[in-house]
Amino acid sequence: MTRRLLLSYLALAVLVLAGLEIPLGYIYARGETSRAAQSVERDASMLAEVTEENIEKGRLDALPDVVGDYATRTGGHVVVTDKQGIVLADSGPDGRTGISLAAQPDIARALNNQPTVTTTADGDGRDVLSATMPGSSGTTIRGALRLTYPLDQVSTRVHRIWGALALAGACILTAVALVAFSLARWITRPLRTLEAATTQLADGHLPHPPDATTGPPELRSLATSFTHTATRLQHLLKAQQAFASEASHQLKTPLTALRLRLENFEPYLDPRAHGSLEEAVHEVERLGRMVQGLLALARLENSATTPEPVDLDAVLADRVAMWEPLAAEQYVALGTSGPPAGHVWAIPGALEQIIDNLLANALRVCPPSTTITLHRAPGTELHVVDQGPGMSDADRGRAFDRFWRSSDSHHDGTGLGLPIVRHLVDASGGAITLHPAPGTGLDARIWLRPAPARRSEVPARGEDFGSCHTRSRRTQAAGRG
Repeated sequence: MTRRLLLSYLALAVLVLAGLEIPLGYIYARGETSRAAQSVERDASMLAEVTEENIEKGRLDALPDVVGDYATRTGGHVVVTDKQGIVLADSGPDGRTGISLAAQPDIARALNNQPTVTTTADGDGRDVLSATMPGSSGTTIRGALRLTYPLDQVSTRVHRIWGALALAGACILTAVALVAFSLARWITRPLRTLEAATTQLADGHLPHPPDATTGPPELRSLATSFTHTATRLQHLLKAQQAFASEASHQLKTPLTALRLRLENFEPYLDPRAHGSLEEAVHEVERLGRMVQGLLALARLENSATTPEPVDLDAVLADRVAMWEPLAAEQYVALGTSGPPAGHVWAIPGALEQIIDNLLANALRVCPPSTTITLHRAPGTELHVVDQGPGMSDADRGRAFDRFWRSSDSHHDGTGLGLPIVRHLVDASGGAITLHPAPGTGLDARIWLRPAPARRSEVPARGEDFGSCHTRSRRTQAAGRG
């Protein structure tokens, strides 16, 4: 923005200078030409009077000295003719006398007592001022005089003034640039501090609030309002984080006590009510998992973790090794395929949670004697492919909605597994989509950004919100959707 403000100030200054200096230069050039024409006309009139007097008194031999002396002093060219237009004197180095110039328009008009002042070109093609005056006393014409003066000196003076105007304009533009740069920096300083503060706030903290003491009053007011809003927002975020960290401990105890009380009712209930009691216990357990999932999402959304390079192949091998015993209990095989993927960008612990949630969902729906394949495709893309019943197009479109569960599902999932996965993938800068698997089943495709390898990398492990590998009960509880 500083550059744009500086360019706008300079453009305005250029327009103002052009509007002032260009007309001034043209006025000076015309004035200089007019003064030169008046000077030539005046000198021509004076020389015409002198030469007319010499012609009248018969002192023709004095004419070359008169015109030669003037030409030497001024650099002009003087030609004197008699009343018939015959050249009597010529100050030029190759001037010829005795020739007739009566046919030339300016000489003819001068012999008719009509002076002529004009701009013309000499024999060398140079522009000259020409003044042709009659040598007369009253109505008696005794001759004519032509004085030509080269415009080189006038053009030199005009060019000199144009150069002076250009130099003055450059100095003015330099001064304007310095003032404009200082002004632009002063105006944009609050905006730069606001930009830095916005970046800090996006990372979850604001150690350096924007400067509200410099800049225009409007920007100072904006910086003050931003600081107030950011402080209020940080307070709300801290309150949410405190709730997310404390609610799990506060809610876990009453839910556990409620489940124990329901289980203690079993010896005293009619056998016909045992089914309802078991369903109530399952609902309490599902409520506990739902609370844990909501708190997990709250902690994920409130955290501002920066993605780091993570070895996808190492994480994948670790998670497969952890899940293979549980998959074997359900007679489901786990397999990996594809070339090594290398390092990808991911927030700490995200890959473990993503793979755990997807494997938990796949194990829940896969029938015995089937295989779950984790395939690494080129471009750091991971496919988790199962051989379950799959999902319809409408179900795949809503699978990432919170609390959504398929209408034909017969499980007690919470509908928070895939939303957690999508949030983790988005926070890592990737994308996840669901597609039909070849034949039957579901293909969850995860694209992650490739990252450079780090030395002695140890993938960080965050809190495993979606991990379900510790107990088979969690596998049954994790729901697709």
